[in-house]
Amino acid sequence: MRVTQSMLSNNMLRNLSNSYNKMGKLQEQLNTGKKVNRPSDDPVVVMKSLGYNMTVDKVGQFQKNLGEVNNWLDSSDDALDGVGEVLLRAQDLVRNASNTGAMTPDDREKIKIELGQMQKQLQDLANTKVGDKHIFSGTMTDKPLFNGNNYETDDAFGKNVEIEVFDGVNLKVNTDGSKMFKDIDDLFNEIAEYAEDGNDFSGAITKLEGHMDSVLTARADIGARSNRAELMDNRLQMQEGAAKKQRSLNEDVDYEVAITELITSESIHRAALSVGSRIIQPSLVDFLR
Repeated sequence: MRVTQSMLSNNMLRNLSNSYNKMGKLQEQLNTGKKVNRPSDDPVVVMKSLGYNMTVDKVGQFQKNLGEVNNWLDSSDDALDGVGEVLLRAQDLVRNASNTGAMTPDDREKIKIELGQMQKQLQDLANTKVGDKHIFSGTMTDKPLFNGNNYETDDAFGKNVEIEVFDGVNLKVNTDGSKMFKDIDDLFNEIAEYAEDGNDFSGAITKLEGHMDSVLTARADIGARSNRAELMDNRLQMQEGAAKKQRSLNEDVDYEVAITELITSESIHRAALSVGSRIIQPSLVDFLR
């Protein structure tokens, strides 16, 4: 095959164009810090990056869910702490009232008034909300547990509310307070009748202690779930770190390698230009000048 001047020129120009494209790609990588800037650069790297990004996004959503879990658990514990304080005060009042010899009708009336205020406080605590959700109303989060007249008894008010915090892992976030709050409310009604009728308060003390034990048990359960939520958060942080590391290894540019390749490409390109200037021989027009 006869090699013509035209063939030499075309090959040289094609090689120079490829050299420019390679340097342009390296320059773009250095500017963006990414190995690939469009799917056509390397489809495999792009697909892997999509997978890592999905993992990071999923972990981010689970971390948001854990924030919601902690809000529920912390608010529930605070509310039950308030219930415990009310019960402790009620025990003090009942112990004082049980001393029938020292109690006057006026004293009983004062106790009755204070117990009434504490009962209202318990009703407010039963309707504690996180955002716009009632946390002691089971799955009926849009409705208060105490509706202004009495406590709701529908089964839905005792069902669990769960939030997903990992693939296939849900945490219970609510505390079933329907029966607990209603039983305490009924006891306060009994104590108010004792105060009004002058009956013996001794039986109420034992019942108050029993309710206090129930509150402490509920708070212990909340504490255990909080500890598990913390462990899940640590697990999510580890998974997020691993996914981000793999994503970085997959798509981020190794600057030292890229700079070295760019310098090498520039040297080769200059050499090609120098050689090309010798390959393209002078034409007849050059001799006629």
